[in-house]
Amino acid sequence: MKRLLDLLLAIIGLLVCWPLFLVAAVLIKLDSPGPLIFKQERMGRGFCPFFIHKFRTMVSDAPRKGGALTAGGDPRITRAGRILRQTKLDELPQLINVVMGDMSLVGPRPEVRKYVELFRKNYETILTVRPGITDLASIKYRDESAILAASDDPEAEYVRRILPDKLRLAEEYVQRSSLSLDLLLIFKTLLKLIPRGTPFPYVEESPTACRKLSDHEVSLHSGSFVNRDANRDAPLSGPRNL
Repeated sequence: MKRLLDLLLAIIGLLVCWPLFLVAAVLIKLDSPGPLIFKQERMGRGFCPFFIHKFRTMVSDAPRKGGALTAGGDPRITRAGRILRQTKLDELPQLINVVMGDMSLVGPRPEVRKYVELFRKNYETILTVRPGITDLASIKYRDESAILAASDDPEAEYVRRILPDKLRLAEEYVQRSSLSLDLLLIFKTLLKLIPRGTPFPYVEESPTACRKLSDHEVSLHSGSFVNRDANRDAPLSGPRNL
C-alpha cells in the first residue's frame, strides 16, 4: 500500500510540478556553468547505495572545494542555489528517486556512507525501510544550514549532537510508521514550505531536546548512540549534505 501511494503521489507531483522544474532549470543555467542535476551516493534500504537527485545549488566543482556538509553562507552556493535551497525546490528531483524505488515520500532521510558507517548499529534498524524525502527530522531541522553557520566546528556539531538526534527521530518513525503518520508528515512538510517570520522554526518542533555526545560515545560504533535517560542540552540544528 505504501509503495503504491508513493508511486501515485510521485507521478502526480512530477506532472503538477513540471513548471517548477522548468523555472529551476532556467535559473541554474543562467547563473553558473555545470549540470542541472547534482547526484550524490546515499545509503538506502538494506545498506544498498543509490544516487540521490537534486537540482544543483553549488558550483560544479564544489566537492573538491569543501566537505559534504554545507552551512549557510557557504561560498560554494550559487545565487540561484540560495533561492532553490530556501524554497526547497532543489529537493524536487527526488520524486524521480521515489518513482525508481530508491526512496519513499516519507521515511528517514538518507545519509552519506561515512555517517552510516559511524552509526551502523542504529542504521541496522533505520534502513529496514526506504529512506524518504521528508520525515520527523526534516521538519524539526528545517533551517539547519542557517544554524550551522553559527558553529565553530560544523563537523563535530553534526556528529556529536545533530545526527544522534536525527537518528533518534528516524528510529521513532520506524517504530510508529503508518499511513496516517505519513500523511500527517506530508501535510506538516507542506506547511513548513510556507514562508515564516522566524528563521528558526525548529524550536517549536523540539519537545525533546538533544544532547551533545562525547568523543568516547561517538567512537562506540557498535553501541547505542544515545542514553535516553541522560540529561540533554537545548536543541540545535545541523548541516545539510551537499
